[in-house]
Amino acid sequence: MAQNIYDQPDFFAGYSQLGRSIEGLEGAAEWPALRAMLPDVGGLRVVDLGCGFGWFCRWAYEHGASQVLGLDLSEKMLARARAAGPDTGITYERADLDQLSLPQGGFDLAYSSLALHYVEDVARLFRTVHQALSSGGHFVFSTEHPIYMAPTRPGWAVDAEGRKTWPVDRYLVEGPRKTDWLAKGVVKHHRTIGTTLNALIRSGFAIEHVEEFCPTAAQIAARPELAEELERPMFLLVSARR
Repeated sequence: MAQNIYDQPDFFAGYSQLGRSIEGLEGAAEWPALRAMLPDVGGLRVVDLGCGFGWFCRWAYEHGASQVLGLDLSEKMLARARAAGPDTGITYERADLDQLSLPQGGFDLAYSSLALHYVEDVARLFRTVHQALSSGGHFVFSTEHPIYMAPTRPGWAVDAEGRKTWPVDRYLVEGPRKTDWLAKGVVKHHRTIGTTLNALIRSGFAIEHVEEFCPTAAQIAARPELAEELERPMFLLVSARR
């Protein structure tokens, strides 16, 4: 079973204060790039893997999805999602993505935002998603970029002139990484870009678009703190088709 860090009170309290938790999709800098990779959701059956507070579920429902299923391991996240409404059109269920099963051909779009780095056996999950999609169905997801996640001690190094760099070590040593982020002992699973993309291909997906998130000039002008994201990619965004 995956680590259920989001139900730990200290982690949940910290996560609830993040911009993306308060502002929703518009508070996530990568959302415009991820949204551009999505099909028109009108009439689609949608599953959100790691739905969190349900922001994307509500967006998909508001944009005409015929059916929306939000899955998350955290009871606290699901409770917040259900409380946000609506009461109809969206179903929320508790599920462990490491042990997930889905009905064959039950969905037209599978979406996941920043959840797959918590999954140990991503190849198994990709196979599960592939069989759950209709022919031509879409799989669109974001995950922490391997360069961001690989270091033994992730963080900026600042030289005497104040220039920030992101040291990377053990990039080719895949496996769990334990870090302190919002709480101590958060476990994530590092994989190279090649491992992720090849697992998709072996599962039967055709890869349509791959993007290493980079803020736009307009985003940096509005939020100058995003300028440091030009030094290293924080997120990997992928669109694939069944």
